[in-house]
Amino acid sequence: MTSADLVLPPTDQQTPPAVVLQAPGDQTLDLALSDMQLLLDQHGYVIAVYPANIAPAHERRLHTIRSVLESDRIALLKVDLPPLAVGVLVRQLRQLSICDFSAGVVASAARLLTHYIHAGALLNSVTKLDRVPVSLKTHARSWVLGSQFAVLANPRPQLIKVGTGELAGPDFATHLLVAAGQLQSDWVTETIAPAWQVQAVHEAALPKDSPGWWGTGKMIEFAAFLPDISVVYQLVSSVRREVCTWCGNELLGDRCGLCSVPLRTQEDQRHTSGVLTRGTAVRQGG
Repeated sequence: MTSADLVLPPTDQQTPPAVVLQAPGDQTLDLALSDMQLLLDQHGYVIAVYPANIAPAHERRLHTIRSVLESDRIALLKVDLPPLAVGVLVRQLRQLSICDFSAGVVASAARLLTHYIHAGALLNSVTKLDRVPVSLKTHARSWVLGSQFAVLANPRPQLIKVGTGELAGPDFATHLLVAAGQLQSDWVTETIAPAWQVQAVHEAALPKDSPGWWGTGKMIEFAAFLPDISVVYQLVSSVRREVCTWCGNELLGDRCGLCSVPLRTQEDQRHTSGVLTRGTAVRQGG
C-alpha cells in the first residue's frame, strides 16, 4: 500500500499485515530500493496496490523501483476505486496471499474482486464531485439546503437524491464497512444496510483522501464486500488460469498481474467468469 490509512485491520489472526511504500518526500530512493529488495528476499513477490489518484511523483517512484531492480516479481496494481474500497480490496488480497494461489493469480485477482465491491458515499453536495457523472439538474438540486445524495462509484456508477430512488446493491451476501466524515446521518445503516440485506455492519476510520475523492468532507463513505475468505477463494478458483507468455507466471483474465503483458492470442481464451448469487454466498459462508 501507499498510505497507512488504507490498511484496514485484519478480520482474523491469519490475515497478514500490509507494508506501506513511502512517498519520495518521506524516503530516499536508495532506502526504498533496499526495503523493496528485502521484501523480495523475504517473500519472493511484492504486490503493490495503489489508488488511481496517487501523487504522480509517488507513482513514478514505484515504477522507478521496479525498473531499477529489473524484477517481474513486483506487481504494480493501479486501481480506480474510492479510498475505503481500496482498503477493502487490499485486505482481500492479503487474505488470498496465504492461500494456495501463486503470486500471479493473487495479483490478477484484483481486477476480478473489484467487480464484487459496491463502493459509494452519502454526500451533502455533488457540486465538486467529478468521479461520477452528475447532471446539471442534480448540480442545481445540491444547492437546496438539506439535500443529500447517495452515490455509487463501483461497480456501476449511480447517483440519486436521497428519498427519490434506490441504489443498486449486490445480489450476494456481503458485509458493509462504513466510514463517517463530517456528515451526521443514519441513512447508510438504516436504509442501505437493510435494502442490501448485509449480514453485518462495521465501522472504520475515514481515509484522509476520501473528502478529496468525493468532493466534500461532509460525507459518509461505505463499501459492501465479500466477508468470507472461503467464498473469495471459490470465486478466484472458478476462473480459468493461463500462463503469461512473457514472465511465465499464472494469470487470470487477459493480462498478467505481475508484468502487465496481455495474453498473446485473444482467440484461444475461453474464461469462466466467477458468478455469485446471494444464496451461493450464504451457503458457502455458513
